[in-house]
Amino acid sequence: MMLKAADFAGDWQLDRTITDRHGGMDGTLTGLATLAGQGDVLRYEETGRLKLQSGPVMEATRAYLWTFEGARVVVRFADGADFHSFIPEGTVPGTTHLCGEDLYDVTYDFRDWPAWTATWSVRGPRKDYTSVSHYSR
Repeated sequence: MMLKAADFAGDWQLDRTITDRHGGMDGTLTGLATLAGQGDVLRYEETGRLKLQSGPVMEATRAYLWTFEGARVVVRFADGADFHSFIPEGTVPGTTHLCGEDLYDVTYDFRDWPAWTATWSVRGPRKDYTSVSHYSR
């Protein structure tokens, strides 16, 4: 089943775990992700409460643009810069993203739709962590 923009539109409960092998700053984020827009372009906005190791709870936000182009979702940063892309079905790797010398790899899992996950592995001289985001209605 190929998922479309309309399938993602709306609010999603977001629960994220972060395992930091570089700085020892494991953490969690609990919040809301909203995808809204028209046609094949959605704006992804997440807000949540981020708790890293023994630090204070912080408010966290991020935004992306999702454009559905044929079978692929192209994800760009809020300023329009390229980030990565993926095919929204089954368990699929996304394209990699190089940020400085740090490499970002993602795998999406849509097998339990409408629940889904995005697992990021980030490695480089400044970063070494895994982030697993669970989305549910």
